[in-house]
Amino acid sequence: MKLFLIGMMGSGKSYWSRQLAKKLKTGGYDLDFLIESHEEKTISEIFEEEGEDYFRKTEAKILRWFGEKKAFVLATGGGAPCFHDNMDWMNRNGVTVWLDEPIETLVERLQPGKEHRPLIRSLGEDELKAYLENKLRERTPIYEKAQHRLTGKEISDLAFKKIIQLYA
Repeated sequence: MKLFLIGMMGSGKSYWSRQLAKKLKTGGYDLDFLIESHEEKTISEIFEEEGEDYFRKTEAKILRWFGEKKAFVLATGGGAPCFHDNMDWMNRNGVTVWLDEPIETLVERLQPGKEHRPLIRSLGEDELKAYLENKLRERTPIYEKAQHRLTGKEISDLAFKKIIQLYA
């Protein structure tokens, strides 16, 4: 199974990619980590030194590497589906699942480690909430193209088991 996890930063994509990879006995990957390894820089450094456009092109290139793999679980970055036709490509090449957590949950999860995230590093809590609301509004039309959508309490082992059964 080729499984792509999409959603806003803080929605649990990285966590669930690791959990699902163990259960499926396949490779679990994090697209942002792969970009950092490839570029030998942190995401923050890439944004600062090369800019977002360079980052998004690199992200699309590395995402396309997964077209060659037979089975995996990939946590994408929050913006990955929104650039370079990535969402359509993922839908053609695997199963897409949108992890749709409430904004309050995202703020709670992101606040402690936001200095590592270039797009939200300098935002206070209210600004972070407004930023996430705006980004989600922008991204929802793309995220809605996902083959599956799990919201809040639906995001669990049981929900993923049902998805896996559909594609096994």
